[in-house]
Amino acid sequence: MGVKRLTILGSTGSVGTQTLDLVEENPSAYEICSLIGGRNVALLAAQARKFRPDVTVISEEALLPDLREALAGTGLDVAGGRKAVLEAAGRKADWTMCAITGTAGLEPTLASVRQGGTIAFACKESLVSAGDVFLREVEAAGATLLPVDSEHNAILQAMADGNAKAVDKIVLTASGGPFRNHSLEDMRGITREAALQHPVWSMGAKISIDSATMFNKGLEVIEAARLFSLPSEKIEVLVHPQSVIHGMVCYADGSVLAQLGAPDMRSPIAHALAWPERLATQAPRLDLAQVCRLEFHAPDEVRFPALRLAREALAAGAGAPAVLNAANEVAVAAFLDRKIGFLDIAGTVEAVMQALGAPPVPDIAAVLAVDAAARIAATEALAKAKAA
Repeated sequence: MGVKRLTILGSTGSVGTQTLDLVEENPSAYEICSLIGGRNVALLAAQARKFRPDVTVISEEALLPDLREALAGTGLDVAGGRKAVLEAAGRKADWTMCAITGTAGLEPTLASVRQGGTIAFACKESLVSAGDVFLREVEAAGATLLPVDSEHNAILQAMADGNAKAVDKIVLTASGGPFRNHSLEDMRGITREAALQHPVWSMGAKISIDSATMFNKGLEVIEAARLFSLPSEKIEVLVHPQSVIHGMVCYADGSVLAQLGAPDMRSPIAHALAWPERLATQAPRLDLAQVCRLEFHAPDEVRFPALRLAREALAAGAGAPAVLNAANEVAVAAFLDRKIGFLDIAGTVEAVMQALGAPPVPDIAAVLAVDAAARIAATEALAKAKAA
C-alpha cells in the first residue's frame, strides 16, 4: 500500500494533535491533505509548517489574517471561515479524522463522508444529532466509518469476527468521572475547576464536563445504537474506575470478549489510522499486575440523570437526540461560564426535552433547524431560571 493521504478536522484539539503525533512517528506512511483548526492560530501554523498540507484552514474567518501572517513566506495555501472548512473537508482523501466537537462538526464531517474514503470520527454528535440521515450519507458515498471513541473502538475490535447476529449485548464502561462517590447534596456545590479535573483521562473542557455529568456516556449509548444497530436494552453501561476495560461484547454462547488497554487515546486513534492493519505507538503498555483489581458498578441514574435522559431521547427517536445534544451544549457552556450550577445542566436539558419533544428530522436542514430551536429553548430556560 502506498502513502495514505489524510485530512484532519479539528487538528488543534486533543484528538487532532495526538493523530498528528502518530503521523510524525510514521512520516513515510502518511501525508497531510488538509488541516482544519479552530481558534489556536499559533498551533495551527506550527502544524502547517511541520506537515506542509495542501491547504490549512482556520474555522474563525476573523483569524485568517493572523494565520496568513504566521505562515508568510512558507508558500502554504491558507483559508478561513465556514465555506473554506467545508471545501477542505470535502477534498479527496484516503482517510479523514473528524474531531470537531459539538454540532459544529456535523457539516464538515458530512462533507468528508461524501467524498468517500475512510472516516475516523471522534465527534459523536454527528451520529447522535443526525442519526439515520448521517448513516444514509455514509452508505450512499460508500464510506467506511471507524469510531475513535475508546469505548466504541473497543466494541469494534471485540466484534472483529463480524458475527453481529450472535451478540446478546454490549457493555460500555465509564470511569464515573470525578464525582462518582459524591452524594447528591455534595454535587450541588461542585465548581468549574473541580469538574474539569478528570481522574483518568486528559480531555478538553466540554468533554470533561460531559464525563463528570455522565452525559458523555449517554451520548455514547445513542452513538452505539446507531453504529452497531442495537436497541437500547442491549447496550449496558458499567462504571469501571480503573478505565482498563474500554468495552465488552457478550455473545449468545456465554462468551464475553473485552478490549483492554491503558487509558490513552493514541491506541484507538492508531487502530483507526492503520485499519485493517496495526500501527506501533508510544502509548503506555498495560500492566495488569500493577492494576491489581478491576471494579464494576451499576451507574446511579438519580445522581447522574444524563443516562436516563439519553435513553429517553433514543426511545423517542426523530429529533429528540438532537434536542438533547444541543441543550446539553448550551447548559455546559453556561456552567463553564459560572452562570449555573453543576446539577442545573441535566435540569436544563430535561426541561428543553419536555418542551420540544421529538420533532421530525428528514434531512440535514431539519437537523440543524431542530438544533437551533433547542439552543434557543435552552437559553430561554436558563434566563427564566436566573430570573426566578
